[in-house]
Amino acid sequence: DESDSDTDEEDEATADMCMARVKHTGAVNRVRCTCVGERQIVATWAETGNVHLWDTTSMLQRVDNPVASGGTKKKKANVHDLSASPLFSFHHQREGFALDWSPVTPGRLASGDCLHHIHVWEPREDGRWNVSQQALSSHTSSVEDLQWSPTEANVLASCSADQSIRVWDVRAKPSKACMITVEKAHSADVNVLSWNPREPFFVSGGDDGVLKTWDLRHLRDAQPVAEIKHHSGPITSVEWLPSESSIFASSGADDQLVQWDLSLEADAETGKATAEEEVPPALLFIHQGQKDIKEIHWHPQIPGLMISTALSGFNVFKTISV
Repeated sequence: DESDSDTDEEDEATADMCMARVKHTGAVNRVRCTCVGERQIVATWAETGNVHLWDTTSMLQRVDNPVASGGTKKKKANVHDLSASPLFSFHHQREGFALDWSPVTPGRLASGDCLHHIHVWEPREDGRWNVSQQALSSHTSSVEDLQWSPTEANVLASCSADQSIRVWDVRAKPSKACMITVEKAHSADVNVLSWNPREPFFVSGGDDGVLKTWDLRHLRDAQPVAEIKHHSGPITSVEWLPSESSIFASSGADDQLVQWDLSLEADAETGKATAEEEVPPALLFIHQGQKDIKEIHWHPQIPGLMISTALSGFNVFKTISV
């Protein structure tokens, strides 16, 4: 009714966003966060070649408590802690972008750089980290992305500008840790990958604009179980929907964010969408309007809600397709 409408308009008018800010040396290439015990830990890849860990627990608490932050009950205040120092730092020989926290082992981190090196970080009881001094270095070019297995604590996947995808067992010696290699996974740089949280699959995207889904049980065959060519530019981000095993999203340098459902593939035997098809059968939804999309994520608790980051800003949206 009219009173409900007035209330909605008032809530919209008074909606306020607040933030916590820290001073960071050098541009931030990538950000990843996790919980280690009661602490909220954020990892940042810097253009200086450093990977920093930040304890943001107190900042987030102050953001959640507007009065303690200098605000009021009606209006929150931003938190600026420009004197904060990293909890821990490690210097790579060159900058990088690949960064991921293990979802199985709290506090375990992996970082990959543009010099083809991957380092594994192990948490210590004193609240600091041991970083492997001998890197995983089987790639021959820049490590573009990496991700821990959602179910196996010691298994890590990575992709590279050398066009390969590699699967590692970090329990082995670095020289023998690479267990599976797909040498020509894409016809160009492999930019991103994402593990399926429910099934033994992962999806990859490359500079060739192609999305490929791989079955880990047959990865040595080097044949994807699904292949989609829709984006007209390099793939910049991919991620599976946490609550559905067949749905994932991708973004590209063509300024498109696309949601896919592989269960809708017309070819049930191979799951492949041919290049001649104008609209791939797996396509669910296309989100446009942003420029230079860099990263996309599904909300872990709200089904179907997505956030995308781009040069033109952030978008938060939910479609009726998912």
